[in-house]
Amino acid sequence: MVDLSIGVVESHFADLIWENEPISSGELVKLCAEKLQWKKPTTYTVLRRLCEKGIFRNCDGAVTSLISKKDFYAMRSEKFVNDTFDGSLPEFIAAFTERKSLSEKDIAEIMKLIESHKKD
Repeated sequence: MVDLSIGVVESHFADLIWENEPISSGELVKLCAEKLQWKKPTTYTVLRRLCEKGIFRNCDGAVTSLISKKDFYAMRSEKFVNDTFDGSLPEFIAAFTERKSLSEKDIAEIMKLIESHKKD
């Protein structure tokens, strides 16, 4: 099972991997030095943690994902709605729209999603 609990810094690191995979661990170290100003031990420590969480794999020096970025964030969003709003998407949307109004474009996209997922 995938552990979805990652922080902001780990999210940035994960995004680097998803954007560049497959990537050698050596190239990942260079990329993290450039983009995150990390040293080699930091990169390997965070990579190990994310591998232990079931998100990535480091096999023979090649880093790849075990779950896509889209699937990871979809699962994380679903968990948030379940944990915070007892699984109620309408309650989540109501809470979201209390502080932020939806544009006509947003509404059209949401309606399109609803229509594509309607059960007859």
